[in-house]
Amino acid sequence: MSDSPQDSADFGFRSVPRAEKASMVREVFESVAPRYDVMNDLMSLGIHRVWKRIFVNAIGCSARETLLDLAGGTGDIAFLAKERGAGRVILTDVNPAMLEVAKKRALDRGLAAGLDFLVVDAERIPLPDRSVEKVSIAFGLRNCTDKDAVLREARRVLRPGGRFHCLEFSKLEVAALVPLYDAWSFKALPAIGEKVAKDRGSYEYLAESIRMFPNQETLAGMMRSAGMERVEVRNLSGGIVAIHTGWRL
Repeated sequence: MSDSPQDSADFGFRSVPRAEKASMVREVFESVAPRYDVMNDLMSLGIHRVWKRIFVNAIGCSARETLLDLAGGTGDIAFLAKERGAGRVILTDVNPAMLEVAKKRALDRGLAAGLDFLVVDAERIPLPDRSVEKVSIAFGLRNCTDKDAVLREARRVLRPGGRFHCLEFSKLEVAALVPLYDAWSFKALPAIGEKVAKDRGSYEYLAESIRMFPNQETLAGMMRSAGMERVEVRNLSGGIVAIHTGWRL
């Protein structure tokens, strides 16, 4: 008997038992953690750095506010936020291997002050209700099993007047570029992963997970269903990625 939709989850293009997805994703990121930053540069031709700067500028960091960065990986968003004047930043990730890389990078760059590191499942955030002013997640929501739970949790921990910010791959809206984008995603990226990280499978998953992620309109609707208001979407690079924002009012 096949799993019902409630019992299964997407893992790239595959359907896997829902209870197993989190550990499978964790294995992917444990595998790629040592070469994660190099691979990000190769995968996006360095453009991810521009996207992240635009994203952090949109967050509008303040010394008086706390930013909770979910699925923060090796720390790019947290570090940019600190450099732009953020007060306290809570850098979280479900994968300890990624956080260990982030801790070393923070110390090397002199950014550890005011920066907390926590192993956190974004579907179950261990913070009180209404405890932070800003919540961010960059290129992490698509790896979560229950995306609706992440959005509900993000709203729960926001103080009234606080804002949620998501940077994620989305639906390319320039039709002429779709064949080139597909060739890059499904042929070039796995080959690069095999050559640079000796891990073709993880990069096949990463490319597939992008295509399985909700498009701009769908994610905006999910945010509204989670109780967020004044939801806005900003496409970058023709919709290859998008910034979604929503307020807790």
